[in-house]
Amino acid sequence: MSTVVEPQQVAPAPTRGTAAAVEAIGVSAWFGENKVLADVTLEMRAREVTALIGPSGCGKSTFIRILNRMHELVPGAALAGEVRLDGVDIYGTDQLPIHTRRQIGMVFQKPNPFPAMSISDNVLAGLRLSGMHVREPRRIVEESLTRAGLWKEVRNRLGAPGGSLSGGQQQRLCIARSLAVRPKVLLMDEPCSALDPTSTRRIEDTIREIVDDVTIVIVTHNMQQAQRISNRCAFFNVDEGKPGGIVEIGPTERIFHDPSDPRTADYVHGRFG
Repeated sequence: MSTVVEPQQVAPAPTRGTAAAVEAIGVSAWFGENKVLADVTLEMRAREVTALIGPSGCGKSTFIRILNRMHELVPGAALAGEVRLDGVDIYGTDQLPIHTRRQIGMVFQKPNPFPAMSISDNVLAGLRLSGMHVREPRRIVEESLTRAGLWKEVRNRLGAPGGSLSGGQQQRLCIARSLAVRPKVLLMDEPCSALDPTSTRRIEDTIREIVDDVTIVIVTHNMQQAQRISNRCAFFNVDEGKPGGIVEIGPTERIFHDPSDPRTADYVHGRFG
Protein backbone atom coordinates (compact mmCIF):
# COMPACT_ATOMS: atom_id res chain seq x y z
CA MET A 1 0.00 0.00 0.00
CA SER A 2 1.47 3.36 -1.01
CA THR A 3 1.79 6.24 1.41
CA VAL A 4 0.54 9.67 0.46
CA VAL A 5 3.00 12.39 1.47
CA GLU A 6 1.48 15.81 1.74
CA PRO A 7 3.56 18.87 0.84
CA GLN A 8 4.50 20.96 3.85
CA GLN A 9 2.21 23.92 4.27
CA VAL A 10 3.10 27.33 5.61
CA ALA A 11 1.10 28.61 8.55
CA PRO A 12 -0.76 31.69 7.36
CA ALA A 13 0.01 35.12 8.70
CA PRO A 14 -2.72 36.26 11.10
CA THR A 15 -5.91 37.19 9.28
CA ARG A 16 -9.56 37.43 10.24
CA GLY A 17 -12.96 36.84 8.75
CA THR A 18 -12.68 33.10 7.95
CA ALA A 19 -15.92 32.01 9.65
CA ALA A 20 -18.06 29.56 7.68
CA ALA A 21 -21.44 27.90 8.03
CA VAL A 22 -21.56 24.24 8.95
CA GLU A 23 -24.64 22.11 8.33
CA ALA A 24 -25.58 18.64 9.50
CA ILE A 25 -28.04 16.80 7.25
CA GLY A 26 -29.76 13.64 8.46
CA VAL A 27 -26.93 12.68 10.81
CA SER A 28 -27.30 9.44 12.79
CA ALA A 29 -24.63 7.76 14.93
CA TRP A 30 -23.90 4.39 16.45
CA PHE A 31 -21.50 2.87 18.95
CA GLY A 32 -21.45 -0.73 17.82
CA GLU A 33 -25.08 -1.84 17.62
CA ASN A 34 -26.27 0.98 19.87
CA LYS A 35 -27.81 3.84 17.94
CA VAL A 36 -27.22 7.00 19.97
CA LEU A 37 -28.30 9.76 17.58
CA ALA A 38 -31.10 9.79 15.03
CA ASP A 39 -31.61 11.96 11.95
CA VAL A 40 -30.17 15.27 13.18
CA THR A 41 -30.42 18.16 10.76
CA LEU A 42 -29.04 21.48 11.97
CA GLU A 43 -27.65 24.61 10.34
CA MET A 44 -24.96 26.40 12.36
CA ARG A 45 -24.69 29.81 10.79
CA ALA A 46 -21.48 31.66 10.08
CA ARG A 47 -20.45 34.27 12.66
CA GLU A 48 -23.03 33.09 15.17
CA VAL A 49 -22.94 31.09 18.41
CA THR A 50 -25.13 28.00 18.29
CA ALA A 51 -25.75 26.43 21.71
CA LEU A 52 -26.56 22.73 22.02
CA ILE A 53 -28.63 22.17 25.15
CA GLY A 54 -30.36 19.17 26.66
CA PRO A 55 -30.02 16.53 29.41
CA SER A 56 -27.00 14.25 29.74
CA GLY A 57 -26.98 11.26 27.43
CA CYS A 58 -29.01 12.81 24.61
CA GLY A 59 -26.15 12.86 22.09
CA LYS A 60 -24.88 16.46 22.21
CA SER A 61 -21.22 15.56 22.73
CA THR A 62 -21.40 12.77 20.17
CA PHE A 63 -22.89 15.21 17.67
CA ILE A 64 -20.26 17.89 18.24
CA ARG A 65 -17.49 15.32 17.77
CA ILE A 66 -19.04 14.24 14.49
CA LEU A 67 -18.66 17.82 13.27
CA ASN A 68 -14.86 17.53 13.13
CA ARG A 69 -14.51 13.81 12.46
CA MET A 70 -13.56 12.74 15.98
CA HIS A 71 -16.45 10.26 16.25
CA GLU A 72 -14.81 7.98 13.70
CA LEU A 73 -11.76 7.60 15.96
CA VAL A 74 -13.82 5.53 18.45
CA PRO A 75 -13.55 1.77 17.75
CA GLY A 76 -16.88 0.44 16.51
CA ALA A 77 -18.35 3.90 15.90
CA ALA A 78 -20.36 4.56 12.76
CA LEU A 79 -22.47 7.33 11.31
CA ALA A 80 -24.78 8.22 8.47
CA GLY A 81 -25.74 11.51 6.88
CA GLU A 82 -23.70 14.51 5.80
CA VAL A 83 -21.82 17.36 7.45
CA ARG A 84 -21.22 20.27 5.10
CA LEU A 85 -18.68 23.03 5.66
CA ASP A 86 -19.23 25.88 3.23
CA GLY A 87 -21.33 23.44 1.22
CA VAL A 88 -18.67 20.70 1.00
CA ASP A 89 -19.29 17.34 2.72
CA ILE A 90 -16.41 16.85 5.16
CA TYR A 91 -16.96 13.07 4.95
CA GLY A 92 -16.55 13.05 1.17
CA THR A 93 -14.05 10.54 -0.21
CA ASP A 94 -11.69 13.35 -1.23
CA GLN A 95 -11.68 15.00 2.22
CA LEU A 96 -8.86 14.19 4.66
CA PRO A 97 -9.64 14.25 8.40
CA ILE A 98 -6.54 16.34 9.15
CA HIS A 99 -7.75 19.04 6.77
CA THR A 100 -11.18 19.02 8.38
CA ARG A 101 -9.71 19.43 11.86
CA ARG A 102 -7.65 22.42 10.73
CA GLN A 103 -10.85 24.13 9.66
CA ILE A 104 -13.07 22.92 12.51
CA GLY A 105 -11.25 23.23 15.83
CA MET A 106 -12.23 21.72 19.18
CA VAL A 107 -12.01 22.86 22.81
CA PHE A 108 -12.83 20.21 25.38
CA GLN A 109 -14.50 20.20 28.78
CA LYS A 110 -11.20 19.70 30.61
CA PRO A 111 -8.32 21.99 29.58
CA ASN A 112 -5.62 19.93 27.88
CA PRO A 113 -2.53 22.06 27.29
CA PHE A 114 0.83 20.30 27.07
CA PRO A 115 1.85 20.88 30.71
CA ALA A 116 5.64 20.86 30.26
CA MET A 117 5.57 22.80 27.01
CA SER A 118 5.93 26.58 27.24
CA ILE A 119 2.92 28.87 26.86
CA SER A 120 4.29 30.08 23.54
CA ASP A 121 4.94 26.57 22.23
CA ASN A 122 1.45 25.48 23.34
CA VAL A 123 -0.07 28.15 21.13
CA LEU A 124 1.96 26.96 18.14
CA ALA A 125 1.54 23.25 18.85
CA GLY A 126 -1.51 22.73 16.65
CA LEU A 127 0.25 24.27 13.67
CA ARG A 128 3.41 22.25 14.17
CA LEU A 129 1.64 18.95 14.84
CA SER A 130 -0.30 19.33 11.61
CA GLY A 131 2.98 19.65 9.71
CA MET A 132 2.77 23.33 8.91
CA HIS A 133 5.82 25.57 8.76
CA VAL A 134 5.23 28.40 11.23
CA ARG A 135 5.92 31.79 9.74
CA GLU A 136 5.98 34.82 12.08
CA PRO A 137 5.60 32.71 15.25
CA ARG A 138 5.80 35.68 17.65
CA ARG A 139 3.02 37.46 15.82
CA ILE A 140 0.82 34.37 15.77
CA VAL A 141 1.39 33.81 19.50
CA GLU A 142 0.53 37.39 20.42
CA GLU A 143 -2.55 37.60 18.25
CA SER A 144 -3.90 34.21 19.31
CA LEU A 145 -3.40 34.92 23.01
CA THR A 146 -4.94 38.37 22.59
CA ARG A 147 -8.01 36.97 20.90
CA ALA A 148 -8.31 34.36 23.65
CA GLY A 149 -8.17 37.10 26.29
CA LEU A 150 -4.91 35.86 27.80
CA TRP A 151 -2.12 38.01 26.36
CA LYS A 152 -2.00 40.67 29.09
CA GLU A 153 -1.80 38.00 31.79
CA VAL A 154 1.06 35.98 30.27
CA ARG A 155 2.98 38.29 27.93
CA ASN A 156 5.92 38.55 30.36
CA ARG A 157 6.19 34.78 30.93
CA LEU A 158 5.67 33.14 27.56
CA GLY A 159 8.44 30.69 28.37
CA ALA A 160 6.66 29.37 31.49
CA PRO A 161 5.11 25.90 31.29
CA GLY A 162 1.49 25.76 30.20
CA GLY A 163 0.79 23.64 33.25
CA SER A 164 1.73 26.54 35.54
CA LEU A 165 -1.43 28.44 34.59
CA SER A 166 -4.71 28.33 36.47
CA GLY A 167 -7.56 26.18 35.16
CA GLY A 168 -9.30 29.12 33.52
CA GLN A 169 -6.07 30.34 31.97
CA GLN A 170 -5.30 26.85 30.68
CA GLN A 171 -8.68 26.75 28.98
CA ARG A 172 -8.04 30.10 27.31
CA LEU A 173 -4.60 28.80 26.27
CA CYS A 174 -6.36 25.88 24.58
CA ILE A 175 -8.65 28.34 22.81
CA ALA A 176 -5.57 30.30 21.68
CA ARG A 177 -4.01 27.07 20.37
CA SER A 178 -7.15 26.37 18.36
CA LEU A 179 -7.35 29.92 17.03
CA ALA A 180 -3.71 29.85 15.88
CA VAL A 181 -4.65 27.31 13.20
CA ARG A 182 -7.15 29.86 11.79
CA PRO A 183 -10.25 27.63 11.95
CA LYS A 184 -13.51 28.50 10.27
CA VAL A 185 -15.51 26.83 13.07
CA LEU A 186 -14.69 26.33 16.75
CA LEU A 187 -16.47 23.58 18.68
CA MET A 188 -16.64 23.90 22.46
CA ASP A 189 -17.79 20.94 24.57
CA GLU A 190 -18.80 22.35 27.99
CA PRO A 191 -15.69 24.56 28.14
CA CYS A 192 -16.67 26.25 31.41
CA SER A 193 -18.10 23.33 33.39
CA ALA A 194 -15.02 22.99 35.60
CA LEU A 195 -14.32 26.73 35.97
CA ASP A 196 -15.16 29.31 38.60
CA PRO A 197 -17.55 32.20 37.76
CA THR A 198 -14.72 34.67 37.03
CA SER A 199 -13.01 32.30 34.60
CA THR A 200 -16.38 31.48 33.04
CA ARG A 201 -17.04 35.18 32.44
CA ARG A 202 -13.66 35.56 30.74
CA ILE A 203 -14.32 32.60 28.45
CA GLU A 204 -17.70 34.09 27.54
CA ASP A 205 -16.03 37.45 26.84
CA THR A 206 -13.61 35.61 24.55
CA ILE A 207 -16.51 33.98 22.69
CA ARG A 208 -18.10 37.37 22.10
CA GLU A 209 -14.75 38.74 20.90
CA ILE A 210 -14.05 36.02 18.33
CA VAL A 211 -17.51 35.17 16.96
CA ASP A 212 -17.21 37.72 14.15
CA ASP A 213 -14.30 35.68 12.79
CA VAL A 214 -15.11 32.08 13.69
CA THR A 215 -18.42 30.24 13.87
CA ILE A 216 -18.95 28.78 17.35
CA VAL A 217 -20.89 25.68 18.39
CA ILE A 218 -21.03 25.15 22.15
CA VAL A 219 -22.44 22.36 24.29
CA THR A 220 -23.56 23.72 27.64
CA HIS A 221 -25.68 22.59 30.59
CA ASN A 222 -25.72 26.15 31.92
CA MET A 223 -28.99 27.69 30.76
CA GLN A 224 -27.94 31.19 31.82
CA GLN A 225 -24.79 30.83 29.76
CA ALA A 226 -26.75 29.70 26.72
CA GLN A 227 -28.97 32.77 27.03
CA ARG A 228 -26.01 35.12 27.49
CA ILE A 229 -23.84 34.07 24.59
CA SER A 230 -25.81 32.23 21.90
CA ASN A 231 -27.74 33.44 18.89
CA ARG A 232 -29.58 30.17 18.34
CA CYS A 233 -30.24 27.06 20.41
CA ALA A 234 -30.85 23.45 19.51
CA PHE A 235 -32.59 21.44 22.22
CA PHE A 236 -31.60 17.77 22.20
CA ASN A 237 -33.54 15.14 24.13
CA VAL A 238 -33.77 11.38 24.44
CA ASP A 239 -36.59 9.02 25.37
CA GLU A 240 -35.81 5.80 27.21
CA GLY A 241 -34.72 3.08 24.84
CA LYS A 242 -34.46 5.42 21.87
CA PRO A 243 -31.59 7.38 20.31
CA GLY A 244 -31.18 11.08 21.01
CA GLY A 245 -32.21 13.80 18.61
CA ILE A 246 -33.27 17.41 18.23
CA VAL A 247 -36.65 18.43 19.59
CA GLU A 248 -36.55 22.08 18.64
CA ILE A 249 -34.28 24.68 17.02
CA GLY A 250 -34.65 28.43 17.01
CA PRO A 251 -33.43 31.85 18.11
CA THR A 252 -32.29 31.75 21.72
CA GLU A 253 -34.87 34.30 22.82
CA ARG A 254 -37.71 32.20 21.45
CA ILE A 255 -36.39 28.90 22.76
CA PHE A 256 -36.27 30.29 26.30
CA HIS A 257 -39.39 32.45 26.29
CA ASP A 258 -41.77 31.04 23.69
CA PRO A 259 -40.77 27.48 22.73
CA SER A 260 -43.00 25.44 20.46
CA ASP A 261 -42.59 22.13 22.29
CA PRO A 262 -43.60 21.69 25.96
CA ARG A 263 -40.53 19.49 26.53
CA THR A 264 -38.32 22.44 25.62
CA ALA A 265 -40.16 24.67 28.09
CA ASP A 266 -39.83 22.05 30.82
CA TYR A 267 -36.10 21.71 30.25
CA VAL A 268 -35.13 25.38 30.03
CA HIS A 269 -37.20 26.14 33.14
CA GLY A 270 -35.52 23.38 35.13
CA ARG A 271 -38.43 20.96 35.44
CA PHE A 272 -36.25 18.06 34.27
CA GLY A 273 -32.70 17.34 33.17
